[in-house]
Amino acid sequence: MIIRLVCIGKTTQPYLKEGISQYVKRLVHYARFEYLELTDVKVSKGMSEEEVKGRESAELMKYCRDGSYVILFDEGGKAMGSIAFAKHLEKRFHAVPKEMVFMIGGPYGFHEQIYARADEKIALSAMTFSHQMVRLIAVEQIYRAMTILRNEPYHHV
Repeated sequence: MIIRLVCIGKTTQPYLKEGISQYVKRLVHYARFEYLELTDVKVSKGMSEEEVKGRESAELMKYCRDGSYVILFDEGGKAMGSIAFAKHLEKRFHAVPKEMVFMIGGPYGFHEQIYARADEKIALSAMTFSHQMVRLIAVEQIYRAMTILRNEPYHHV
């Protein structure tokens, strides 16, 4: 199985890029993991939030293939702690045939087309983070889940 994290837009802050890179390097020891940053939508004057989300949706839908299990990191999703998230992923690993695709939307969130296609939504926190910072938090939590499932000392209760 492939685990993929797909994000709208490029990470511009060097400290976030470095952190993401470190966790991606660690994750490849646990699973086939891919981290993808899609090109930002060119926003023209007068373009509505819905239009921006619609264009982003067209790019995200390319990663919603048959057999893909799509999980949105979304503030309206189910909240869970790190251990519960690890156990949740473990169940999905046994049930998902091809690939698990996590998605992080742009600054306006996801278009309805993506919500309709998603298999589930997970909230990373009740707090609000920049969509670039969420990438680092997401990849770290996926890594943490892997170490929990292997009973490794990275996660301390």
